Amino acid sequence: MKMKEKISIEEFDSKKFKLRIVESEDNRKAVVTHYLHNYRNGVKKHYEEEAEKYLKEIVQYKNEEEDLNLVSDVALQQLLFEVEGVPFPTPDNYTFKFIDLFAGIGGFRIALQNIGGKCVYTSEWNADSQITYRANFGEVPFGDITKERTKNYIPDDFQVLCAGFPCQAFSIAGNRKGFHDTRGTLFFDLEKIIETKRPKVVFLENVKNLVSHDKGNTFKIILEILEEKLGYKAYTKILNSSTHANVPQNRERIFIVAFDKEQVANHGDFRFPEPIPLTNTIHDILEKGKQADNLYYKKDHQYYPELEKTMTSKDTIYQWRRVYVRENKSQVCPTLTANMGTGGHNVPLILDDYGIRKLTPKECFAFQGYPMDKYILPNVSNSKLYMQAGNSVTTTLIERIANQISQVI
Repeated sequence: MKMKEKISIEEFDSKKFKLRIVESEDNRKAVVTHYLHNYRNGVKKHYEEEAEKYLKEIVQYKNEEEDLNLVSDVALQQLLFEVEGVPFPTPDNYTFKFIDLFAGIGGFRIALQNIGGKCVYTSEWNADSQITYRANFGEVPFGDITKERTKNYIPDDFQVLCAGFPCQAFSIAGNRKGFHDTRGTLFFDLEKIIETKRPKVVFLENVKNLVSHDKGNTFKIILEILEEKLGYKAYTKILNSSTHANVPQNRERIFIVAFDKEQVANHGDFRFPEPIPLTNTIHDILEKGKQADNLYYKKDHQYYPELEKTMTSKDTIYQWRRVYVRENKSQVCPTLTANMGTGGHNVPLILDDYGIRKLTPKECFAFQGYPMDKYILPNVSNSKLYMQAGNSVTTTLIERIANQISQVI
């Protein structure tokens, strides 16, 4: 085989190849990478027919465009190596299967793989998050889960549905068989998937304010749908990363764990994890030495006088709040947010030996529990990486909750 006779998942992004695509939405990379990830187990069959069709198309295209003699079997082996040679490959031995919806950058996936789970389907619409997800798991997520075509790729046989779903206001203009109407919200898409696929467990995460949103009505509707309409028993609790995951970030989130009462008779045994001591400090995460120049505030910056006056300690993380600096006196990182990289708001700041600077993207990911000795940050802008970290879950907290789930199922 000539050295140039190589193939990659990236081939599907070729402009010339895309001209051949007549479908309104291209799921080729998602279908092929899901197929390859499941190539050594029975889930492969779910994606097989469509994936093999796409593989033949791309091999034919490569051979015609580059005058190659690449054969399908060789192409398959090359692509298998590509999707398996990643930091977090699909585990060889697994005890349950799960799907990862609103997957972001894979916080749920790392956690559940760590306790013996196998991901059989992923969906994430944000293109930059898809890049980060693929770099670490070798899999391209499917896109917009609100589209029926995207939902149709979900396999039948899985035990856990995971979703860090965005919070949206529910319409209460109409009722559906006595239940508030969730149409027009992303929870409605989760509801349809749960109703159709009937997983043993639904594992959801959201912002703490979901509980009080619309005077508690939104949260009430979610539980009403899960329990009264779908027949699940829901357990809920607000947990903090700093008290329940040994991660020095003040991050409170609401977690919902719902069991299908028909399939999990002992669901009453479920307990959320207990608090654990916080032994890690911000200095276990902050990078040593001088960081990139663009992270430091220059002395002629309009905010510098205020920053210099307020930021006096190297043992805490401060936060710029548009017009003033707030010190986090608990000596943990303040809650990371999706907008911390833009607009000069909610920006975590530290004082180090070289000046006043923003956190690095790597530090933000570490404050979310990601194992930075393995996790890859791809070549996208810092603002995108900050958004990804702020939108993510704390992986180590997800893992502790998942351990409790696994003991029940």
